[in-house]
Amino acid sequence: MSQINDNNANESKGESEVMFIENLMERVLKGGQISFQDAEKLLATKEIFTLFNCANTITRKFNGDRVDIESLINAKSGNCPEDCSFCAQSSLYNNNTGINKYPLLSKKIILEHALRAKQDGASSFCLVCAYRSPPEKDFEQICQIIREIKKNVPIDVNVSLGFMTNERARRLKSLGVKRYNHNLESSESFFSQICKTHDFVDRVNTARIVKEEGLELCSGGIIGMGESRKQRLELGFSLNSLQPDEVPINILIARNGTPLADLNPLDPIEAIKTIAVWRFIMPKTILKIAGGREVHLKDKEKLALKAGANGIITGGYLTTGGNNSSKDIAMIKEIGLRTEQ
Repeated sequence: MSQINDNNANESKGESEVMFIENLMERVLKGGQISFQDAEKLLATKEIFTLFNCANTITRKFNGDRVDIESLINAKSGNCPEDCSFCAQSSLYNNNTGINKYPLLSKKIILEHALRAKQDGASSFCLVCAYRSPPEKDFEQICQIIREIKKNVPIDVNVSLGFMTNERARRLKSLGVKRYNHNLESSESFFSQICKTHDFVDRVNTARIVKEEGLELCSGGIIGMGESRKQRLELGFSLNSLQPDEVPINILIARNGTPLADLNPLDPIEAIKTIAVWRFIMPKTILKIAGGREVHLKDKEKLALKAGANGIITGGYLTTGGNNSSKDIAMIKEIGLRTEQ
């Protein structure tokens, strides 16, 4: 009799959790918001397929069935003065991380990469440089490169150049840059454990400047750096407060030579649950699975795209390789989603 009662109790609890998740989904679909406590319950649920299905319903409602595909180039690599513990490009670690270090690439090389990105099916091309903030000479060269891309390649141009001023953000906007990337990286309560050379508020300030000057904001972070579940949610709500147009979700690849080299990888289902809950928090935002997806999600990438994510970065990242675009496009079509505008 005790076994029967236990089974009935478990079934009742499961039904209650399913109803809770579905009720939150309905609230979001009607334009409402979830609380931090709601999000904690979602992330702790064992009814993961209900969670994933509801996140997918929210995604399709507000974002349709298109997956945003972005390609990027590491246009200036290494020797960054910041001490971010996850980053192989920090000058404190990059002599031991095995990366290629080089100054700003030429206009010709970057233009070729932008053209290839368009030919390979990307809808946007992001020019990323390892700076705290670029020196004036480099910034002027970057502006010239952007002008050439806009003139020659029919692709959206995004940039990531570190900390930004209002004047520089206005300049980028005038050149036709669509979106500026500046990740928060982690929650405010965890930030001091991964970076000492600047503060969380410095990153928030650049994100706000980007919005003030009319650029779209791309701002995300890295999960799996040793943070708690609660801190992952804290990051999600901080991002939502900035109203980003796009949120790249990176899963830490522990790089040799960095302080986080010995961290165990995040469980892939835990990563996808985070994506799903962030979809409840940010129903209309492009949630883009980015660095680490190929390494950690492997055959579960399709699941992520059916559990809240609606964007990918293809063709590799800053210091690690990635899937080629044809493989990614085939995967997207295989699950009934599309890549075209």
